Amino acid sequence: MNQVSKYGWSAYGLAAAIILLDQVTKYWVVSVLRLEEVGTVPVAGPLHLTWVMNPGVSFGFLRANHDIARWGLVAFSLIVAVMIVYWARRSHRPLQALGYGLIAGGAVGNAIDRARLGFVVDFIDVQRLGFFPWVFNVADSAITVGVIALLLDSLRREHAV
Repeated sequence: MNQVSKYGWSAYGLAAAIILLDQVTKYWVVSVLRLEEVGTVPVAGPLHLTWVMNPGVSFGFLRANHDIARWGLVAFSLIVAVMIVYWARRSHRPLQALGYGLIAGGAVGNAIDRARLGFVVDFIDVQRLGFFPWVFNVADSAITVGVIALLLDSLRREHAV
C-alpha cells in the first residue's frame, strides 16, 4: 500500500476537524440553545439561527422521507467519504487536499445526523440577505467550499499544462 502524502494527512486532519466542529455546533443548537423549541434566534444583521430538520441532502435537495432513502443516503455519504479519503492519501497539491478534507468531513458530519436522528440539523440562516433561501450547517458549508477548492485546483492544473 502506498504511503499517505503530507497533504493527505492534512486532508485527514481537516476532515476530522470538520466532523468535530459540525457535531459540536449541532449539539449546541439542539441541547444548549434548544433551537427546536425557540425556532429562530437573531445573531447579527442578516445572520439568524433557525431550526430546520432536513431529511434531504445539502440545502434540502433530494428529500429522504422513508427509511430506505434515509439509509441509502447514509450509505452513499459514507461511500463518497471513503473514496475521498482513499484519493486524499496521494494528494500532492494543497487545494486538492483542502477540497478532499472539507468534502469528506462534511459528508461524514451529515451522515452522522442522518443515521442518529433520521434527518440533518440545519441552523445557519442568511435568508435575510435576499438571495440565499436555504438554511444550512457547517457540514453543508464544508462540502460546498470543498467542491469549489477542487474546481479551482482543476482549473489551475489545466492552465499549468
